[in-house]
Amino acid sequence: MSQTVDRALRILPLLAEGPANLAEVAAHLDVHKSTALRLLHTLHEHGMVYRQDDQRYRLGARLFGLAQQAMESLDVRGIAHPHLVALNARTGHTVHLAVHEEGEVVVYIDKVESRYPVRMYSRIGKPVAITVAAVAKLLLADLPEAERRAFAELQDYPRYTAKSTPDADAYLAELARVREQGWATDLGGHEESINCLAAPIHGADGRVAAACSISAPNVVVSADDLLKLRPLVLRTAEAISRELSGKEEEDV
Repeated sequence: MSQTVDRALRILPLLAEGPANLAEVAAHLDVHKSTALRLLHTLHEHGMVYRQDDQRYRLGARLFGLAQQAMESLDVRGIAHPHLVALNARTGHTVHLAVHEEGEVVVYIDKVESRYPVRMYSRIGKPVAITVAAVAKLLLADLPEAERRAFAELQDYPRYTAKSTPDADAYLAELARVREQGWATDLGGHEESINCLAAPIHGADGRVAAACSISAPNVVVSADDLLKLRPLVLRTAEAISRELSGKEEEDV
């Protein structure tokens, strides 16, 4: 990297901490004020920094616009899909990816079919059973407490099976557990013979942007054996999160 580019890039994290004057920028870069001024002038021309009336510099609107554009262009499905395929190859079980859309809807946006003859009826674009699905629990557990409570109190709590979530109090207690432990299950809550284990995918802001899961019928694997795959599912979600948020890859 050229020295000029390196110095210019080092200015941005400094200003992210708050406005700084020319002397402070020069001291941070360990350069003469004239050099710092040329760098700031160039960044100002491109809208990356803005000079305030008090002659201090702050981050410019263009930088925030680019950041927002980059966030909006991220394709969580495209990023996650190779990881979901790898998880399916390791386990043989059905793998889902889900997101929380506007309102009260959580939908599947990707699915990798099980290698076993017994198939699930879930479809991409289909809403999940929101009061019992493991992916829904993760996405809703990430909401602020007041929003979680308001959401819970609006639900009807259909009794799909004897293990379905019965009411708002039980649902809120389950969401609190999920929020604390960082993963979720649906052990026969929607279909008595189907078990599911899900892990959260975090975006750059640390919020849960999506959830991935593995599901399997009891005739293929017991609930206890499915839960043994939790470290693998969590590592998969963590790998997707790192790529989605732009963090450096770490060994897992």
